[in-house]
Amino acid sequence: MDLQLTGKTALVTGASLGIGRAVAVELAREGVGVAVNARDRSRLEAVAREIATATGGRVIAVPGNMGVPDEIERVVAAARSEFGQIDILVNNAGSSPAGGVQDIDDQTWWDCINLKLMGYVRCARAVIPDMKQRSWGRVINVNGRAGHQPRAWYVSGGAVNAAILNFTKALALELAPHNILVNGINPGPIQTTRWDSHMEQGAATLGASAESVLESMIASVPLGRIGRPEECSGIVAFLCSDRASYINGTFINVDGGGTQCI
Repeated sequence: MDLQLTGKTALVTGASLGIGRAVAVELAREGVGVAVNARDRSRLEAVAREIATATGGRVIAVPGNMGVPDEIERVVAAARSEFGQIDILVNNAGSSPAGGVQDIDDQTWWDCINLKLMGYVRCARAVIPDMKQRSWGRVINVNGRAGHQPRAWYVSGGAVNAAILNFTKALALELAPHNILVNGINPGPIQTTRWDSHMEQGAATLGASAESVLESMIASVPLGRIGRPEECSGIVAFLCSDRASYINGTFINVDGGGTQCI
């Protein structure tokens, strides 16, 4: 399927690993100029070179911390300077540690809110004015199923994800008159380094082995397996395209059927 994205430009945050990297690869294959962002400069620059070589696309590395407002402004300005405009924003940077209510202190709560929720808000705020001028834009928020399917040992992540669900839908309502579509995906268990760390943290919180926590998570997936980053990236690319021009304010669960709520 030709997604007709050739010539568009995108900023993908949290793009040096996992889902973000897979999204950058997918968009570059579709002819999108991609600015990849993450905090680790050397790893990010290596990833940008790898994706450009593999896809033949134009991929640039724009390192920066999405938990720092001034760095967000700098990253967006650098991507805009390189490409002339940013048509697509894929918010993916940030994660929350596993833990119950008594495991997570105030500073950790604020750090989770600042990096993921406010990082998404600030990035969107930075790119929206130009999108409005062109009457075209896409904002895709990579979230997580804990936002509507809570787990006691992931209380901060679930709360932040729930806030992103609400923010995404509200922003979609606000920007629809400008032909700027705002959607998201809720990945379930996806095999990434972040997921491995998450399993270890969950095991420590529950006083169990990482293997047993992983087994319980797999058991929650009707397909009976962990997903792959590439099973998320294709959906993101589709949502970025005009093939999805009548989809707005929607989250797609990419979780092997594990989400049972409507």
